[in-house]
Amino acid sequence: MSAVIASAVIFVLVALIAASSLRILREYQRGVVFQLGRFWRVKGPGLVVLIPGIQQMVRIDLRTVVMDVPSQDVISRDNVTLKVNAVLYFRVVDPQKAVIQVENFMAATSQLAQTTLRAVLGKHNLDEMLSERERLNLDLQKILDSQTDAWGIKVTNVEIKHVDLNESMIRAIARQAEAERERRAKVIHAEGELQAAEKLAQAAAILAQQPQAIQLRYLETLTVIAADKNSTIVFPLPMDIVAPLLDALKRSGPGAA
Repeated sequence: MSAVIASAVIFVLVALIAASSLRILREYQRGVVFQLGRFWRVKGPGLVVLIPGIQQMVRIDLRTVVMDVPSQDVISRDNVTLKVNAVLYFRVVDPQKAVIQVENFMAATSQLAQTTLRAVLGKHNLDEMLSERERLNLDLQKILDSQTDAWGIKVTNVEIKHVDLNESMIRAIARQAEAERERRAKVIHAEGELQAAEKLAQAAAILAQQPQAIQLRYLETLTVIAADKNSTIVFPLPMDIVAPLLDALKRSGPGAA
């Protein structure tokens, strides 16, 4: 009876040891294995067998992590205070470095993203933050990627989500935009006046070379005016038209030979 109990105890111990030595890693996971405290190798995915008490394993997820960077107080180069938040996309490409080179790569990446966001945006004007967001995103991505490379992390993308301004600054920007629209409208109107003056000068030069064209233009204007039957218009006749008629009347009068 005692032999059966001993066998059962041994079987249970062996089962527990076997269960504690087996690990199953999914396709997107890797295991950083340490043997007696020293790095041994990166294993996975699939079944991983460990020596109990001698080997330990740290699981690392290789999928892309989407991290929300909290809103940061930023002072732009033109001394405008605003709040900016962003979203960070990164993944672990070297599990060994992610475990050995940094204590907590998630917290370290988050803190680095916050400080980098303040430092980079503080070098730009407010107009650049609002109109050149793609370039700023690329600058942030390059800086973060170069700094996290020693941790075995690849920063794939950084996107600035919101740039929040206080009410007084929003009103100031609205006034500036309205003034800019008025300036453009005046410039366009002045350019139109200039082009019209140039065309009128060209037309006057052509009409001055051809006096008959002036008379034709006059007759055309009379035709346009005559089309409006609701108005009574008195207009003078040009002497160029009236003089030949007067000469003909004088020749055909009583005193004509």
